[in-house]
Amino acid sequence: MSAVVVVESPAKAKTIEKYLGPGYKVLASYGHVRAFPKRDGSVDPENDFALKYQVLEDKKKRLDAIAKSLKSVDALILASDLDREGEAIAWHIADELGSRGLLEGKKVERITFHEITKKAIDAAISNPKSINMRLVDAQQARSALDYLVGFTLSPLLWRKIRTGLSAGRVQSVALRLICDREQLIRDFVPREYWTIEASCRAGSGEFAAQLHALDGKKLGKFDLADGVHAKIAAKRVEAGSFSVADVRTKQVKQQPAPPFITSTLQMEAARKLGFTARKTMQLAQRLYEGVEVDGERVGLITYMRTDSVALAEEAVAAMREHIAANFGVDHMPDKPRRFKTKSKNAQEAHEAIRPTDIWRTPGQMKNMLEPDQWKLYALIWKRALASQMAPALLDQGSADIESAGVSLRATGSTLVFAGFRALYTEGRDEPAKEDDTRMLPPLKPGESVQIEKSAAKQHFTEPKPRFTEATLVKEMESHGIGRPSTYANILNVLRERKYVHMEKKRFTPTDTGEIVSRFLCSYFSDIVDVNFTASIEDKLDAIARGEIAYQPVLRDFWAPFKQRVDHTLENVSRADVTHEATDEACPECGKPLAIKLGRYGRFMACTGYPECKYAKPLTKNGGDEEDKPADEQSDQTCDKCGEPMVIKHGRYGKFLSCSAYPKCKNNQPLEKPVDTGVPCPTCGEGTFLEKKSRRGKIFYSCSRYPKCKNALWNKPLEIPCPKCGAPFVTEKITKRRGLEHVCASEDCDWREQIEAPTAA
Repeated sequence: MSAVVVVESPAKAKTIEKYLGPGYKVLASYGHVRAFPKRDGSVDPENDFALKYQVLEDKKKRLDAIAKSLKSVDALILASDLDREGEAIAWHIADELGSRGLLEGKKVERITFHEITKKAIDAAISNPKSINMRLVDAQQARSALDYLVGFTLSPLLWRKIRTGLSAGRVQSVALRLICDREQLIRDFVPREYWTIEASCRAGSGEFAAQLHALDGKKLGKFDLADGVHAKIAAKRVEAGSFSVADVRTKQVKQQPAPPFITSTLQMEAARKLGFTARKTMQLAQRLYEGVEVDGERVGLITYMRTDSVALAEEAVAAMREHIAANFGVDHMPDKPRRFKTKSKNAQEAHEAIRPTDIWRTPGQMKNMLEPDQWKLYALIWKRALASQMAPALLDQGSADIESAGVSLRATGSTLVFAGFRALYTEGRDEPAKEDDTRMLPPLKPGESVQIEKSAAKQHFTEPKPRFTEATLVKEMESHGIGRPSTYANILNVLRERKYVHMEKKRFTPTDTGEIVSRFLCSYFSDIVDVNFTASIEDKLDAIARGEIAYQPVLRDFWAPFKQRVDHTLENVSRADVTHEATDEACPECGKPLAIKLGRYGRFMACTGYPECKYAKPLTKNGGDEEDKPADEQSDQTCDKCGEPMVIKHGRYGKFLSCSAYPKCKNNQPLEKPVDTGVPCPTCGEGTFLEKKSRRGKIFYSCSRYPKCKNALWNKPLEIPCPKCGAPFVTEKITKRRGLEHVCASEDCDWREQIEAPTAA
């Protein structure tokens, strides 16, 4: 049999064609080939939610190439990715080609595989299936819901707040989580409490203990609420004559974490490697599609969009063999460890993310991968192998030390057997508690203990911290919001829309983000409700299981939603949304002042506008300009006059300025440009530097500026164009085309898709 095989990405097409051999032509669709037209009416509620698609302009030539190749073969084999998006892509290709009459007399088969290896491809070809229309309907329902929300709410935001804003079914819920956390931080009232820490010695061993009870009463967290009582208690500790009253020890087992799924990979890569969710998925895509190893292109990891923690039997067997050979049989459990998928909404029976060959160690791959690719591969490899290793054994101990009504407690643990921890330990979202890392010396009841020092320590309760990428992904997953495969795109959209910005790698909402979220919470509370969004995901899963059709789900959603949109459009004014009343009077006309949202954030203005045009800026915390933070000292000197540089606060954030201003007007960005190392082809002397514009947008310009004014918006990569030989290509990310490499030369049309766009 001869066949045309269609995959999503061109990066794996050549590899799969080589595995299949003669008779098979493998072509790439470059992701989705059809989508809703970007106009109203693509989802028609008046016609039982009929869906109207059109071929994407840049995919016409891809479909034409497939159509041309079909003429001389017996079958069309659809090998798009094995998730709902992949199933929908397969259906769109078959449906479009069928509508052209090109599939008459030809077999149409669907194959899926978890890894790009010859064995996996051969097994898939030998066991073809048909397109799973239940998964296609679930994907269509998700797209239709996202379309109805986005194309209905976004214009409403333009009219009630300002143009250019957007809302999304999942995006807006994620924004609400961030804004709600920010409000909790603002409203939080710290509460003071004190602890008594004692440095102790018993025999030759030193350890720390904490005051646990006074006069027979166990101390609660807030029982020492002020410094006076705390210092009195500390003196009692110092004056006491202590001995060990009781010692308790127990041995505990610490089990390894399961192998990665999409969400846990994003979380751990954020914690340990500092990667954004988007970057993690881009790197994982490349590892999945493969790299050159010993002259042959091979896929290094299994499919990276999965909810399942299951591992193939042959993979587990190989891992156990590797553990025995490299760590010893004592590091291998008696039986293979099986993990169960906890998520009730796990989509398909995929495999967890693991190396395709466990014997392909990170050490062997280091010189074959780019640095960030290698870091992610090493993380995946270690996590997968550690999941099959023996548990770690720890001796956990605690001791009570008493003297005349004063009781101290010391706790600690000792690692007895490393087990899986010899290879890997899971990262934490917050720093480890000191008790987790303390060690206790051997102690015996009745043994004398000397107090070398006792100190009263002041503490204040703290609110929950702002979300990092890892903790936000964890929060969304715990509530069943969205899908792990969509998280990276959702978080990226929030940044692109300027709804949030990052401070010390944590999400902070902007003024615009907070007003958009407040508007949606006030008038569309169910749309941004965590439970409502999770219930939609449950219905999508029911569609995927074939339990319900997608039209009733859309009907139940649309009628009340459209009614609320119409009511808000007629009865809510822009001022109701963007104006916040204050008790201040205008110094020019006496009318009340209100806080309004402008292009660059919030400001205070007279409600008598346009007759009275009085306005004044606000700082981030809502105060007026007189509350503007003072200049901060820096450790840098001016490169023009030698005077110290200070950190100032401007409209666009912090920047460095010469302290001799106005005599010296030297200003510099606070963040130094990052050298990409890619040579500038215009002058041949400089290299491209990564910089930030005044509006915070990243761009790349020659290091010899202003002598050389060559600049780019897209990131340059030191990779020669395979078509024209230009010295570098650029990395371009668009919502429609996803991640692609594009030749930097305007005279060359070469481009290669690296990652298909991800649905929000």
